[in-house]
Parts: sequence; C-alpha cells; structure tokens
Amino acid sequence: MLRSGLLLFMSGLAAHAADPTITISVDATEAPRRIFHARLVFPAAPGPLTLQYPKWIPGEHSPTGPIADLAGLKITASVRPVAWKRDDVDMYAFHLEVPVGASAVEVALDFLSPPSAEGFSSAASATAQMTVLSWNTLLLYPEGKSSNGLTYKADLRVPAGWKYGTALPIAKESGDTIEFAPASLTTLVDSPVIAGRYFRTVDLSPGAAPAHYLHIGADSAAAAEISPLLVAAYRQLVAETGPLFGTRHYRSYHFLLSLSDHVAHFGLEHHESSDNRVPERTLIEDNLRKLNASLLPHEFTHSWNGKYRRPRGLATADYQEPMRGELLWVYEGLTNYLGDILAPRSGILTPEEFREALAIRAASLDLRSGRAWRPLADTAVAAQILYPARKDWADWRRSVDYYSEGTLLWLEADVLIRTRSQGRRSLDDFCRRFHGGQTGSPEVKPYTFDDIVAELNTVEPFDWRGFLNTRLNSTGSPAPLGGIEGSGWRLVYNDVALALIKAQEEEEKTIDLSYSMGLQLKEDGTITDVVRGLAADRAGVPPATQLMAVNGRRLSREFVRAAIRAAKTTSEPLELLVKNGEYYTAYRLDYHQGEKYPHLERDPARPDLLREIIRPRALPVQ
Repeated sequence: MLRSGLLLFMSGLAAHAADPTITISVDATEAPRRIFHARLVFPAAPGPLTLQYPKWIPGEHSPTGPIADLAGLKITASVRPVAWKRDDVDMYAFHLEVPVGASAVEVALDFLSPPSAEGFSSAASATAQMTVLSWNTLLLYPEGKSSNGLTYKADLRVPAGWKYGTALPIAKESGDTIEFAPASLTTLVDSPVIAGRYFRTVDLSPGAAPAHYLHIGADSAAAAEISPLLVAAYRQLVAETGPLFGTRHYRSYHFLLSLSDHVAHFGLEHHESSDNRVPERTLIEDNLRKLNASLLPHEFTHSWNGKYRRPRGLATADYQEPMRGELLWVYEGLTNYLGDILAPRSGILTPEEFREALAIRAASLDLRSGRAWRPLADTAVAAQILYPARKDWADWRRSVDYYSEGTLLWLEADVLIRTRSQGRRSLDDFCRRFHGGQTGSPEVKPYTFDDIVAELNTVEPFDWRGFLNTRLNSTGSPAPLGGIEGSGWRLVYNDVALALIKAQEEEEKTIDLSYSMGLQLKEDGTITDVVRGLAADRAGVPPATQLMAVNGRRLSREFVRAAIRAAKTTSEPLELLVKNGEYYTAYRLDYHQGEKYPHLERDPARPDLLREIIRPRALPVQ
C-alpha cells in the first residue's frame, strides 16, 4: 500500500480559479531504466503558442534545466499532429500553431535521467531501487505567464510496491497512482517527490503542528535504518529552529533523504521540503554521518533564508528570467553559518566535531590564493560560471566561496553583535526579526542589501555597511578570521590529523596535503589541485597530472606522509615523479616543515563565545 507524508489541501495555494488548469500525468514505472514519461494538456485558443522548458532552476543559481535530456516530444490537438519548431536562439522554447477549432493541445515527452552523478537535479536521480522526481524536468509551460499565475493538476504513477514522500498536497491515491491537488506551477516545481522500494517515513514532530517528516529512500533495506539517537537529533533540529526564527512559513515540512552511491550527492532547498542526497550508508557509518551532518540543517534553514526571505535578484517571475546572485553571500553564506551551528545545537555534531569542521573551512580560505584578485562579491555574481568550473587551479580561480567565506563573515557579525551588546543580543535576534513575520502558508518576501544593513542596525547599531562592503570587496587580505579570534579561539596548524580529514580521505579515496606541500590528490595519485605559493607550486608541479612516486617509491597515503615527516629532519628535498600525459618529470621540493593540519586552539585571554553560539536554545525533545 502506498504511503505519503500528509494528505491535505489548501485552497488558498492550490489554484487560481480564473486560470485554466493544465494537467500533467507522469509515469515513473521505468525509473529503474532512468526513463520518465509525461503527458500534458494545455487549454489553448487557436493561434500561435510558445511552450517553454524550465531553464533557471531555483536553488541551483545557474541555467541548469536539462533540456538535452528531453526526448520524444510530440504535440497533438484533437489527436492530430501539430508541428513544432525550437527557437533558434532560445533552445528552451518551442513554437507551434494551435489549429482552428482546437481548445487544447496535448504534449507527450520523455525525460532521460542521466547516469552521471555530476551536477544538481539535472544529474543522476534514479537507481534500480529509488528515485527523486523533479517536476521541472518533465514539463513545459506557456510563455508570458508567471509561475504563480499557472495552475497544474498532476498525477504520478510509481513502480509497483514503491512508497513515496512529498510536500505536494495530495487529493487521493489509487493503487500505484497518486493524484495531487491543483497547485501553482511555483508550488509544483518546488515540491519534488522521493519514491523507492526501501522506504520509510519518520515523524519528526509527533503530535505537533505543523508536521515535519523525514522520508528515507535507499538502495538497500539496511541503509534505510536510522538509530533512535539520530532520530532524536533530527527532532531536536526541528525544535531548535523555533527559537532561532520564531515562525514557520510552511504548512508542513518534508526532508527527502536519498541514500545511494549512484545518484548525485547534493542538497537542494524547497519551501516545504528539501532534496537531500548522500552516500548509501550515511545513516549507519559514522564517517559518512559526520561528513554530511550539516546537510539537513542547511537545507532546512533555506525554508526561511532563501525561500521565504529571498534576494530580489533571485525572486524571478518564471524559469526563463535570469537570476542575479549578488546576494548569495546571504542566501547561501548565512544559511551555511546557521546550518553549521544548528548541527551542534541539535546534537547532530558534537562541539569538537563542529570546531573541526570550522577549522577546515577557515584553513581552506587561509590558503586560498585566489583571494588576491577575486573578491568574495564576485564569487556570488559569477556563481553560474563557477559551479561547473573544473577542479584544477580552483585555488587560484576561486570557487563558490560565498558558502565557506560566508560562514566566517556571519560568524564575525554574530561575535560583533554579542561583544558590542555585552551578550544581550546576537545574530539569533537578527534572524527572528528578518525571517519572522506570520506563521502560515509559504510566501516570498524579497530583500536588498539595504534591507540587510537596516535590520542589522536595528539589532545592534554599527557601521554594518562599511563592515560588509569591506568583507565583500577586499582583495589580497588574509582570510576573515575575526569571528574565530573574537569568539575566543585561534586557527593553528600542527602535525595531528583531524578526525574529519581522516574520514574524508577514507570515504572519498583522497590524500589531502593542502596544508603542507600544497597538493590535493586522489588515492591513485591524480593531482586535483595545487595550492599556489606552497612548495609544490614553487617547484612547478601542475594539477590534472598524476603523482607516481615520492623519493623513488610508489605513491601510497602512508608512505607520502612518512616521507614528509622524514624531510623535517633533513636538508634533502622531496622528489616527486609526476606523469603529465605521456611524459614523466621529477620535481624537487624544498619542504621541511612536516605534516600540517588546521585546528582551533582556545585563546584563554578571551571569553569562549563559540561555546555560547552553539549552545542549544530549545528544550530537549522527549
């Protein structure tokens, strides 16, 4: 029997009675073959009609709509074929002529879900045992209407015996078919569905309103098991967002958790749900749990910061209008900070694990050579070209650093508020004011840079405009470590490897020598990146090559570290044999400082504000 999260209908969000309803029927029974079939009916008057495929997908910050994987497009009217022509400039638009006498056109199309795990919702989303269905991959919509002004009535057929979860309001179920209540196109695209053979739903707020659910779809029955301790931590996460934000802008909330090694691994926010994809054994292996601990807190935070409060440049009317990412340091940076601190507040991470993760974030920016030329603000504006950028020379190019650097920026803002107000106020007060409002159904409240400055000044008067402009537009300065230092800690390096770095190396099959000789390696020796200014870069070692041997001995994780330790007591250089295409080159590295790893060290001269920042606010959930 099919199971769902919550059968409900809210007429206020469901439809616009004056608009004709578009129907969409999706057949996902071939999901194990990565084929999805859709049938749509568009009420239409005779004459020209342009149908568009969604291009700019909310939360992905770039034009990632997977138009290349749309196949089998056929359009008919009264069972007669209707010719269509793709626009020769906008590849996402299809032009057709509705024939005289017709009152609707029928569209059939297939979506070919890719096998590659690289990318967001345009990447692998289906396996033999489970799938995540993103509605934007399976539909068209008429040009000239906002997504709020279009009403869709959807139904979905899943493979026999599969269960499902979604935030999309449900009208009824029949066998393996789910019929959804009419909803705006905005709500439909914002409400993915997870379905699978090995599936379970956990109630995260029993007896409370609004309801919160964790829907787990896995590639094996064992992977779908979740410990009572982790359930308690996720229930505490729900509780902790209460005092942080004050209100809840959703009817119910659904965490969709995919556990598979064969789908893309990422998180994508939605207003009443989140699409969270992690390795198969994340719930049952401690290393994977720690490495992915902040994902659900991050995506949950987006319901307030990103979906309800949204930068004006990202609050677009449809899925073709380009998005402007200049405020992603708020949309993602503040979310990253809040997700990071909610993890220890909820018990998903221990305080020590949180500090390890913060040390790694800080150290990655402490070494980031690209900060010499590219300001933080430009990583936000250029997000759409940085997301798909290669990994080689990422240190010099910079990546979407508004995540990690945003964490440091907002930590510093939090520490400033606490220090200047002598502990009476904090960034929590800003969140309650800025993300508050009325509890209830989803809505969008856009904001600007000036709104951020004004609200910060309301919480604690200060030159916030100057503070933010300096952090956003400076180049060549050290990493912004003021928040760490002001909270009573220091970033230091020593030869003790962090447990989190060890876990990452084991799970991702990598060797992280970033902080010592300046190399990031795969276990097979592939050099993914070189840190400019450190020993390997000074010796001329290029990325996108392969380290074959160190000091004449075949590369292994254990031996390369032993060689680095041995070089500390000798004046002899390290010799690296590197394969570049068909050629081999020996590089001599003058490096004698031993292993280096980042840590946060307590500064006894300052109060421990970091401990206060991650202290739980809500009563423990029973």
